Amino acid sequence: MQNAQIKMGRVADAPSDNWVYRLLPRRLWPYAQLARWDRPIGWQLLMWPCWWSTLLAANVVAQSAPTGMLQIAWFLALFAAGAIAMRGAGCTYNDLVDHKIDMQVARTRSRPLPSGRVSRKQAKVFMVLQAIAGLIVLLQFNLFAIVLGICSLAIVAIYPFAKRFTDWPQFFLGLAFSWGALMGWAATFGALSAAAVALYVGSVLWTIGYDTIYAHQDKEDDELIGVRSTARLFGAHTRKWLSGIYALAMACIVLSCWLADTPWPVYVGLAMAGAMLARQIAIVDIDDGEQCLALFKSNARVGWIIFASLCAGLLVHF
Repeated sequence: MQNAQIKMGRVADAPSDNWVYRLLPRRLWPYAQLARWDRPIGWQLLMWPCWWSTLLAANVVAQSAPTGMLQIAWFLALFAAGAIAMRGAGCTYNDLVDHKIDMQVARTRSRPLPSGRVSRKQAKVFMVLQAIAGLIVLLQFNLFAIVLGICSLAIVAIYPFAKRFTDWPQFFLGLAFSWGALMGWAATFGALSAAAVALYVGSVLWTIGYDTIYAHQDKEDDELIGVRSTARLFGAHTRKWLSGIYALAMACIVLSCWLADTPWPVYVGLAMAGAMLARQIAIVDIDDGEQCLALFKSNARVGWIIFASLCAGLLVHF
């Protein structure tokens, strides 16, 4: 099966009907796979904290002055483009670091680098091009946000190595993937506040939760090759750990909205998001890889619900 997928130019853990395979020339498929364009869930999960932070800040501004909808839309567009570019650059970097590990894991050995469809030099050039695109996006913001965005690169650089020295690589992923919870606020105010920090902490915890579910797909291979993860650490107690982590995540997000004095519709949406996370905990089967992947992807809907609730709160001010 793996060899057949490699010959077809596909990867094992991506849908075969993705637009990448329908619209792009075959010679570009390996680069799209390096950037994970065929798996949009990654950039969506990276984008949500950015969008939440932007709307949270907009709710604060709207309490004292009319909110410029064009500026909000512009920020949202920039963060979406930045999430796609930087997620792609980050994944390419991660694949370069994990080249040898990926060759030993069933789910990842069909990827472009371990399968030999892209050289390390080609991957490095592609990574730099994506990083440049991300930099162009970052330079559209104020100086404080630009410096803050650059600071995130230190965490991004460490993350691929975390699975080698800690049982909590998901924590490092959370630190990197949730940075946007600070960026939207910084882009609006040129500073940070307790509300943005609380949103960041909540986003980090959310990331630890959903990536723990995701990591259960690989726990057997990870154990054989010595890769560490919260999935292996929590083991049979994963449901209890998820209960605490997701509860703290929602508590921090609610706190951030309270600190920002958001109106009541926001909390209705947050309650719905909390119920969706509770459902994940209730039904998760850590030995069913397909279900773990589906539950992981369902967090895109959690992101939508929280974003929609912040939009609803913003509308109250008009």
